[in-house]
Amino acid sequence: MPGQPLWAPWRMEYIEGARGPRGCIFCEPATPVADRERLILFRGRHVFVLLNRYPYAAGHLMVAPNAHVARLHDLDPEARAELFDRVSACAEILEEVYACDGLNVGANFGAAAGAGFADHLHFHVVPRWNGDVNFMTSIGEIRVIPTHLERTYARLLPVFQERVAR
Repeated sequence: MPGQPLWAPWRMEYIEGARGPRGCIFCEPATPVADRERLILFRGRHVFVLLNRYPYAAGHLMVAPNAHVARLHDLDPEARAELFDRVSACAEILEEVYACDGLNVGANFGAAAGAGFADHLHFHVVPRWNGDVNFMTSIGEIRVIPTHLERTYARLLPVFQERVAR
């Protein structure tokens, strides 16, 4: 219904955070923070997987190397192989858990390409469904995410934990 408010109080965290100094969200903070709080689902030898705190869709994952590097060629071959293995595993998990119709997988290299954190390489793996983009996105420039991050985390974590045990 036109004129109705759309409440998204979690967006204020993003808006206010954009004003202040930003550290790298992918690097370990000086004061340890629990993986759950950072939305980290998986830690490998060279890379880790986390939920995007400001997702384009439910289940929007990011895969990043532990090393603070900006480009693929800055990673050693073993880390690069693990990065692509994790991206592939994330795609498989999202297809299984969310029964999505497709996926967007990509990385932006450099600020000019749209990277919000240009100094730390990371890939996005975003589940998509037929018809998931509607007037809210195209006209209102608003994304409607139908589930809370905590519920998404709780849904995906057991699958990532089971995959690690293999």
